Amino acid sequence: VQLQASGGGLVQAGGSVRLTCTPSRRGFKIMGWYRQAAGKQREFVARITAGGELTYADSVKGRFTISRDVRKNTMYLQMNSLRSDDTAVYYCNAFQGDINYWGQGTLVTVSS
Repeated sequence: VQLQASGGGLVQAGGSVRLTCTPSRRGFKIMGWYRQAAGKQREFVARITAGGELTYADSVKGRFTISRDVRKNTMYLQMNSLRSDDTAVYYCNAFQGDINYWGQGTLVTVSS
C-alpha cells in the first residue's frame, strides 16, 4: 500500500495550504495526518473515520479541517491561519486491521 501526499510548500504566516493524500487502495477505516517538526517527535494532527467522525489535536482546532472524498479516494487537510509553529513535515496515515501505513511526507514551511 502506498500513500501519496502532496500540497506542501512555503507559505506566509496567516496563509493557507491544502494537503492531499491518495492511497493506492480503498477502504481504510481510519485516515489521518501527523506532523514532525525538526528536532521533535511526530505528533498527531487530525483523523477521519470511514463513518465521518473527526478528531483534531488541540493545537489545530478551528484552523485545520480534515475531509475525505470517497469517490476520488482522496483525503485532504485544509490548513488556515498558519503559524510558524505549524512548520513541519506532514505525513499521511491510514489504518486498517492492525497495520499503520505511512506516506512519504510533505514539507510545510510557514514564514513569519
